[in-house]
Amino acid sequence: MLNFVALDFETANESKNSAISLAVVTVEDGRITKRGYSLIKPPVMQFNQEFIGIHGIQPEEVLNKPTFDQLWPAIYNNHLKGKLLVAHNAKFDIDVLRATLDHYNIEWPDLEYTCTVRITRKVWPDLVNHKLNTLGGFLGIKFNHHNALDDSEVCAKVAIAAAKEKGVDSMRGLLHVINMKTDFFITDERRAQMEVKQSGTQDTFF
Repeated sequence: MLNFVALDFETANESKNSAISLAVVTVEDGRITKRGYSLIKPPVMQFNQEFIGIHGIQPEEVLNKPTFDQLWPAIYNNHLKGKLLVAHNAKFDIDVLRATLDHYNIEWPDLEYTCTVRITRKVWPDLVNHKLNTLGGFLGIKFNHHNALDDSEVCAKVAIAAAKEKGVDSMRGLLHVINMKTDFFITDERRAQMEVKQSGTQDTFF
């Protein structure tokens, strides 16, 4: 079945742990079944005017919003747990999630993810580019670009359309026919660190 969760972050500045909004859109059997969205108070209230110009979120809008660590249990348990994550330009969103989890000393979840930029380059290689607004126009989807909820929903619809284009009924089936593999949220380096921590092994020096 075509099951996954699309997610999108917006940030206050260049710092990867400066998330100020997050949206997740759940797809089950090829249909959007659930949406989640929240503004987030970042660890440091430092906003880059260039970033504000992109997403339009002002500092005062997030000043009294929950911090990421307050939101994370519901985000993970209600939306992400056991799901394949999908994002447009996934490296950015995955790096934001990793950095934000690290800031709050939250253990990384054991998840897999993939990227709709990479997927659409293979499914529709002749498009002028594979930006989200270009894909939205190509597929006839109107949306407010750089609104996290709109972006994550369009990302979900792009993935659904790509699967339909290739005649498959699952994300893994789509990745197989276009010769892609999922990536792991937990890097090899982090997994090794986690294993050492869990083993409780300590070095002894003589």
